[in-house]
Amino acid sequence: MRNLEEIRDYCLSKTGVTEDFPFDEFTLVFRVANKIFFLADTNKYPLSISLKCDPLRAIELREQYEAIIGGYHLNKKHWNSVFVDGSVPDLLINEMIDHSYNLIIGSLPKSLRAQIAEST
Repeated sequence: MRNLEEIRDYCLSKTGVTEDFPFDEFTLVFRVANKIFFLADTNKYPLSISLKCDPLRAIELREQYEAIIGGYHLNKKHWNSVFVDGSVPDLLINEMIDHSYNLIIGSLPKSLRAQIAEST
């Protein structure tokens, strides 16, 4: 089962990612180009993370895993919350982080995408 530090390291390994606590001292946020792609409630056990997701894929994942639900306090059409309790494979969590990051990158203007790509 993944822990917050492993997930944090994975997120920070991505190009252009920053982290902060904009809402309170417990909600860790990762952004790319100042747009949020990941939130974690560091005060919950098991760890709860929220990730942007394609709407059809979001439904598919919720049907497959009890630990994946519509985004808590987020637009449930575009966000999933995941309880990191060991029931969702680590590789799938990585895939979901990648997917969320790539959705944000894909929504950026070409010039900004090029800037991020150049900083690798």
